[in-house]
Amino acid sequence: MFSDESRFSLQSDSRRTFIWRAPGTRYHQENTIERHRYGGAGWLVWGGIILGSRTDLHVQSVTMTGHIYRDVILEQHVRLFRGAMGAEFLFMDDNARPHRANIVDECLQSEDITRMDWPAYSPDLNPIENVWDMLGRRIAARQPPPTCLPELRRALLDEWCNIPQDQIDNLILSMPRRCKACIALFGRHTPY
Repeated sequence: MFSDESRFSLQSDSRRTFIWRAPGTRYHQENTIERHRYGGAGWLVWGGIILGSRTDLHVQSVTMTGHIYRDVILEQHVRLFRGAMGAEFLFMDDNARPHRANIVDECLQSEDITRMDWPAYSPDLNPIENVWDMLGRRIAARQPPPTCLPELRRALLDEWCNIPQDQIDNLILSMPRRCKACIALFGRHTPY
């Protein structure tokens, strides 16, 4: 299972702005835009994907902590998939601080959940990052777009369920190719 969190807000936080400018005018006032990270209210979401299935999308308004990660994510989502899949279950999360809390490690050991090694500062090849992109594009394409937090929450839950499973499966099946490309480029940017 590949898992991760992402943040979605009512305002765009894609951090992508394209500006055409004359050479030497990079820092002129008309070519700069003030940005506030994660502008506006939003939701933190967590999800997990495997071949042929996915977890329910967990939506919360607060920052992820080790306790929330253990009590909600591991106990209510991951443990169920581990039980259904048996000993071949391998769990991937990143090195975020809440994921590495002692209470989380103890929970994983007590539930006999094997965590995939994910070295610090490694390239982020987690296929769920592409799923977050799909989810964001689906939210942005809604007409009318969500205008308040309850609408955004409902849209996130609806669109998460509407992402075609075959697209998720294709992302997971692309992992060997992605890893080979990353190794061939010594960890630098991998076009895929």
